[in-house]
Amino acid sequence: MNYKQLPLVSLGLLAIGSFVNAQGGFVLFGDAAEKPAPEHKAVRPISAPYFHEDSFVTTDLRAWYLEHDLDTIEGDVTVAALQVRLALTESLQLVAYKDGYTNFDDAAIVGDNDGWNDIGAGLKWAFLQDWENQLHAAVGVGYEFGFGDDEVLQDTDELRLWASVNKGFDRLHLGATVNYIIADDHSEGTLGNADIVTAHLHADYYLTEWLSPVVEVNGYFVQDAGSTDAGLSGVDAVSVGGGESEDTVTGVLGLELRPFSENSAFRVAYETELSDNVGLFGDRWTFSAIYEF
Repeated sequence: MNYKQLPLVSLGLLAIGSFVNAQGGFVLFGDAAEKPAPEHKAVRPISAPYFHEDSFVTTDLRAWYLEHDLDTIEGDVTVAALQVRLALTESLQLVAYKDGYTNFDDAAIVGDNDGWNDIGAGLKWAFLQDWENQLHAAVGVGYEFGFGDDEVLQDTDELRLWASVNKGFDRLHLGATVNYIIADDHSEGTLGNADIVTAHLHADYYLTEWLSPVVEVNGYFVQDAGSTDAGLSGVDAVSVGGGESEDTVTGVLGLELRPFSENSAFRVAYETELSDNVGLFGDRWTFSAIYEF
């Protein structure tokens, strides 16, 4: 799939949602999953798509398109991806969280290059699902396979461990996710790779049946780059062996729009770096569409 086709995929997901009226979430093995009242349903994460994972077990498709200004090192990058999540049981989910295509334009590090991303997938176990009190928690494990192109700073292997918690207060929904990313080999890739901890905070409010404002904060904290410190962090965009002085924190403002049904949505988010260092982040617009079966 070419990255320029993602806007069409997004529209297709929304169109499907307008014609399908699911009575319960699809589960591969077992009965249909319980669905909350619309005003109690949390917005799925709208930024950091590779690392920000909530505590809910769903079956859905999510199309992503990212426009990224690299700022301090100049140039920009666009990323297009399609994620798949499958509820195996009411508490166990298969998550295909990373794939897609990356295009660099006039970037200081790689110039004009494009190529495929690595492939990442894993399992999530939602060990706490208290629908009455709107409290949910989960843990997960995943692996990123270095099948991507090193021309776009991919081609690295990583083990991912994560935990998340979500709490609702009627129409207000809060969430937090923490990841520990372990590089298989710090010397892999064009500029090496690093072990990092990432943290993600989420808040949304069900304003109307078709609109929810969203605020998120994302943090990327380098733990170990081995001997491959490239002097900057690749955060969630690319694999770069940044050092501890390149920790990055970003802030996000966005909206979720549900023009067709509660099962489908279009989301837009603006994200900017809050920390003050030389990094790969700068500013980012993230456009995504989701359809839940």
